[in-house]
Amino acid sequence: MRPPYRRPCRLSLTWRVIALSSLLLVLLVALFAWLVHANLTRQFETSRAEHGERQAREIRLALERSEEGLRQLASLVASGQGLGEALQVGQPEMLVDSLETQWPTLQLEAGIDEILVYDIDANQQAAWGEGQLHNERPVQEWVRRVLRDEMPHSALRCSSDCRQYAAVPVLVEGESAGAVILSRSLADVTRQAQQVSESDVALLVVGSPAVPELPEERVIPAWRGQLIAMTRQEAYLPILRSAASQVSVRGLERQPLRLEHRGRNIELSAVRMDEDEDRRSIGYFLLASDITPQIKAIAHDTRVLVAVGLAGWLVAELMLLAILLSPMARLRRIASVLPTLAQGGFAEARASIPRPRRILADEIDVLQGTTLALADQLETLEQEVSARGEQLAERVEELARERDFIGSLLDTARVFIVTQDASGRISLVNDYALTVMDTEEEALLNRLFEDVFAPGQSSSGPPLAAPHLEERPLVTPDGQQHTIAWYHAPLPGSNGAAPGRISVGLDITERKAAEARLTWLAERDPLTGLYNRRYFQEALGAALKHGLSGAMLLMDLDQFKDVNELCGHQAGDQLLRKVARVLTEELGHRGVIARLGGDEFALLLRDADADLAVRIAQQISQILEGTVFVAAERRHRISASTGIALFPDHADNPIDLMASADMAMYKAKASGTQRWHLLATAQGAREELQQRVYWEERVHRALEEDAFELMVQPIVRLEDRDVRHYEVLLRMRDEQGGLISPAAFIPVAERSGQIIAVDRWVLRHSLRALSRVQEKGISLAVNLSGQSLHENELTQYLTDEIAASGADPEYLILEVTETAAVTDFSTARGVLQAIRDIGCRTALDDFGVGFSSFHYLGQLPVDYIKIDGSFIRNLAVNADSRVIVKAIADIAAGFGKQAIAEFVDQEALIPLLNSYGIAYGQGFYLGKPHIIQDLFKPANYNHNKYGKS
Repeated sequence: MRPPYRRPCRLSLTWRVIALSSLLLVLLVALFAWLVHANLTRQFETSRAEHGERQAREIRLALERSEEGLRQLASLVASGQGLGEALQVGQPEMLVDSLETQWPTLQLEAGIDEILVYDIDANQQAAWGEGQLHNERPVQEWVRRVLRDEMPHSALRCSSDCRQYAAVPVLVEGESAGAVILSRSLADVTRQAQQVSESDVALLVVGSPAVPELPEERVIPAWRGQLIAMTRQEAYLPILRSAASQVSVRGLERQPLRLEHRGRNIELSAVRMDEDEDRRSIGYFLLASDITPQIKAIAHDTRVLVAVGLAGWLVAELMLLAILLSPMARLRRIASVLPTLAQGGFAEARASIPRPRRILADEIDVLQGTTLALADQLETLEQEVSARGEQLAERVEELARERDFIGSLLDTARVFIVTQDASGRISLVNDYALTVMDTEEEALLNRLFEDVFAPGQSSSGPPLAAPHLEERPLVTPDGQQHTIAWYHAPLPGSNGAAPGRISVGLDITERKAAEARLTWLAERDPLTGLYNRRYFQEALGAALKHGLSGAMLLMDLDQFKDVNELCGHQAGDQLLRKVARVLTEELGHRGVIARLGGDEFALLLRDADADLAVRIAQQISQILEGTVFVAAERRHRISASTGIALFPDHADNPIDLMASADMAMYKAKASGTQRWHLLATAQGAREELQQRVYWEERVHRALEEDAFELMVQPIVRLEDRDVRHYEVLLRMRDEQGGLISPAAFIPVAERSGQIIAVDRWVLRHSLRALSRVQEKGISLAVNLSGQSLHENELTQYLTDEIAASGADPEYLILEVTETAAVTDFSTARGVLQAIRDIGCRTALDDFGVGFSSFHYLGQLPVDYIKIDGSFIRNLAVNADSRVIVKAIADIAAGFGKQAIAEFVDQEALIPLLNSYGIAYGQGFYLGKPHIIQDLFKPANYNHNKYGKS
């Protein structure tokens, strides 16, 4: 027996629709009215602000024009006939005669109030018109300034009235003979202000002494000022007194004041004139505008809009009510039958609902027919349920046993096991899955598998498709992210039911994390997080493979070694990370940014022409120059040299393109005008690249085939011309057996990194030669490149080669350039000391080029200082060179080091070098380079007196 259905109290759907739609329409009307009112008010405020600014500009322009006109009139008066001669001879009668005829014209037509004439001693000689009352004018100071500077002077003075003054010198034959001063009131300017502003205008003077002649009502105590002129006094004066009680005159100057007066809306603003030079008084133009029509128009438009909106709302609601009354009555009848149907009153429900219409049927007719059909189906279903109840009871016990067996089997597995029905809803979850997910089985049952385990990227196939694999993410309640590899297989349904699915999941989180880390490491630079060289080359190759055009920018940071040297490698790493972050933020949207290694960065621009690539390079320079890096309380400016190569113009493969960009980068670094370089033409770039590749191959082949040739040049002791010291020089043999200068291949070897192998070749063969001649007391000096100086294995290699060759390290001198030593001072000092610890001597080559090394000279462990040849070559004729060379020699001697002069090419230099205390010399005059094997043959060698050659 079902309980009787109770109908709850409710509000009819019809009135709900009416109420909600009414509320929505009213809100829309109110919002629209507010927006329109706000927009009208904003437009009005904007127009008033522009009007005020225009008024101020026009008034100031009128003052400037009046001042310029007064200055021109004064200049005309000063240049009048006879005025200068009268001032020179000091005859007042002549002054009066020269200006008496002009005074009426100036007074009537130009509005001049006063003319004053002064002689060269600033004494007044004549005057016309009336002076300004109650105002102590610094006329004498104006006259002295004009006579001193011979330049016109203008001033504005306000007391009983406001006048503009113009003082100009009277010149006779280019010399000042006196001065003329003209004054004029601001009456014309006030009239112009009224015409421009179309408002009431008043002239207020603040800070001047009280004017007895001025009516008392024109004194504004709150502003400490007096109204010396105004329009429509009866209407305007009460407005000003009301405004004075609300705002200061300076506040009025900054922001116009709006107030109501006699039912009108008035906007009052102030325009300030220039102060007196002694700041005794200040003049203001006060402008009053009636804005009542605009305010009323805004209010009227808003009221009309609200009225129209409310009328529309009322009409719409009435129409909606008329439309909904009949359909809602039919819906209420159906709604009253449904509770009876739910309680099993099938016959009563069919009797209450009329049969639907067959003609012009609507949705409610469909609903009525559906309700009748539902009553028939529910009655049939109830009968079937009752019949099958007994069958289901018989299967309960059997299913329980099967469930217990399967549950115990699944719970022993250390994998996720989930079964789903035909609709994908979870019907079983094993204990391992519940333990990992930290939840109860009831929380998962009957939920969609897709909702519990979100689909992964590799999901494929429908839920009940053939067996397949996929990966899905899983977030456990503790926030840990897991990756589950799922194997899905169909699960046949029992008794003809639709097949389900069994899903077995394996937790592969650790394996995926390892794979992701390997992928990241394979593509990213671990220090900066940017892409690495490998990924950049692949991206470049992909762009070329797909026939794209674009540009590659290669950036190399300048003075990066300075940061490492001064602040440590940790600061250098911070600098690299900061540069990477700045490039990513500013240019990450442009293309692929990568760190190629060391302090080199690269940017790949797709679909970019030369102009865009150059603009990006310039932007990079500006970005880095504007970035300040602070480390160890030192500020470092960041800059980079950028090489630009276009593809496919400059190369059609990644290796050649990167080589072209590298070549352009070195050109940018060598340039003194800009920090970027774009290869000029594809042909020129290819030729230069071919030359570079050619010389790299030549150097490589010379290293393999011993195609280098060692030469030696004597370093002569100047005192007795004795030679026991030679510098080893390197040449390369060409195909015809000729010698190639190192200038052709050493720069290429330095850029390609082959210079270290070249240095080792020279060291190895020099030590072999030294082992043959050291018994004769001969020393060999070998040059080391800056790269070898920073090579970690240099000391060990030198030790091994000395032991293998049998050479005495005492007879080996290793030379490094001043630039290499000072650029990375700490490293250079450590390496040089290690070399000396082995037993070798050291020398500092090309010394004095920049004088940057004087500070470090005492701390560098070197035995010899080789003075750069640029100072020695002109020593005999250049006094500056003599001063520099003598200073270097004195410093070297002070530090206990011996000096060697390079490029000694004439006999006249030797006495000078001896007088400076320079012990050794080297140059073509003292001895030319010779092949080492030829020079050290017993028949050719005589070290005692080498002499000229």
